[in-house]
Amino acid sequence: MIQDGTMGVDSLAALSRLHEPLFQPQLLVNALSSNLERPLLLSDSGTVVTAGQFRDLTSQYLQAFAAIGLLKGDRIAILSSNRPEVLYVTAACLLGQFVLVPLHPAGSPNDTLHMITDSGARALVFDPIKFTDRAIAVGQQATACLLLSLGANEIGVDLSILATKHSPSGLTAPTVGAEDPYRLSYSGGTTGTPKAVVGTHRTGVTVLAVQLAEWEWPTPIRQLICAPLSHAGAAMFFPTLLRGGTLLILPAFEPVAVLEAIQTHRINCLLLVPTMIYALLHHPRLAEYDLSSLETIFYGASAMSPARLREAIQKLGPIFFQFYGQVEAPMSISVLRRREHDIDDPLRLASCGRPVPWVRVALLNESLEEVAAGEPGEICVRGPLVMSGYFNRPEQTAEAFAGGWLHTGDVAVRDAGGFLRIVDRKKDMIISGGFNVYPREIEDAMTAHPAVLNCAVIGVPDEHWGEAVKAIVVLRDGVVASVDELREFVKSRKGSTSPEDAHSRPGRRCLQPLLVVRG
Repeated sequence: MIQDGTMGVDSLAALSRLHEPLFQPQLLVNALSSNLERPLLLSDSGTVVTAGQFRDLTSQYLQAFAAIGLLKGDRIAILSSNRPEVLYVTAACLLGQFVLVPLHPAGSPNDTLHMITDSGARALVFDPIKFTDRAIAVGQQATACLLLSLGANEIGVDLSILATKHSPSGLTAPTVGAEDPYRLSYSGGTTGTPKAVVGTHRTGVTVLAVQLAEWEWPTPIRQLICAPLSHAGAAMFFPTLLRGGTLLILPAFEPVAVLEAIQTHRINCLLLVPTMIYALLHHPRLAEYDLSSLETIFYGASAMSPARLREAIQKLGPIFFQFYGQVEAPMSISVLRRREHDIDDPLRLASCGRPVPWVRVALLNESLEEVAAGEPGEICVRGPLVMSGYFNRPEQTAEAFAGGWLHTGDVAVRDAGGFLRIVDRKKDMIISGGFNVYPREIEDAMTAHPAVLNCAVIGVPDEHWGEAVKAIVVLRDGVVASVDELREFVKSRKGSTSPEDAHSRPGRRCLQPLLVVRG
């Protein structure tokens, strides 16, 4: 401070940093500065990585990237099954200001090559145990992309060996801005050419804040990860780190391995998608394992049948916590807490919960007007959770942000308690005889039948009605149900089962009675 009461240039510069927010790089460095002896990561082979070792390994991987010649802003793709090295690479990218491009392990070779070229990735980090062939294809067609192997391999550079050649050094968090990108996450591969969602530090720290504030975590956290660490699984790392917990990493989801790990390590929380839950519920050895340590099963990513969810709660207890979001607004637009899972209310079990207070949510019609209570409308979102846009896709970004909202493409109704129930994807809606049919509603009704294990409803061309509704039904083992029986069961829950009857009863939604049943 100078004598006339004004500030000098140096003082102003210092003051400008007084209220700088902390983003994930700073949180990572701060969390790895104390309590370094605690176990942070466990592997299925029994290897333990302490917080201090994680810090040192992150430093070594960061130095290895620099030695290769990678620079701030370079995109680094990663294709791997679950292993601790995925997290070292993720942390090094945060601190080196590289942009991580996660590639889904179940993706196709064509999708992998598209994501590499579309993102302009300078390097591909890959697991040689499973993805050497995919890496060879990338090397042949994207020659500017460096190949970095997580272990001994005949192609590329062994990144894990290169990292060991560097001595661990202290971690320093870079100064980053809220809108600086740190991740390109590809979305839309099931409905067209995958496009990259730009994840900024604003979005990343908001995801974490919502998770810490709204999710129901046990204390201390003993978490199992079997979902891909390159995708939703990675979002479970920071809460575990900041809450002083431990993460057990399995290479992939395998029912018996998951059940054994829960029992052996007294796991108290894990993230599963509905298909994983179904696989556990119907596994013949489920009853052999002690799962009493489980306090929370986080689930999301796709809709879960209310009938199967009720079955899961009856078998495993009231431990289910649902999160709803999408890559464009990750993880937590809304949540359905454990106590809110009412097994006597199928509509509640079909709900994706209530919006978290960190976002603004509206159900809008085609005119961008809010729909009346109980009427279907598209879930639209505003707030710091929302992406900055699609990478190099200005037209699609503008479409997604029409009217100043993120348009999720999910159609939902809101009940009197504020709970959202997604009836379907906007693009999946079937129009039959002028009536809107939402496949999810029929699927939920069908899977409530005791003989039905699973069901998918699709629209097929029809000369008279425009589209007809076809249900593909999977029956439980050893159970028989006729087409007529299933048709009547759905009719009793959803009303009319033919276009003619629907037109004679205004307001009833048309349900075409075509069913294909297989055991």
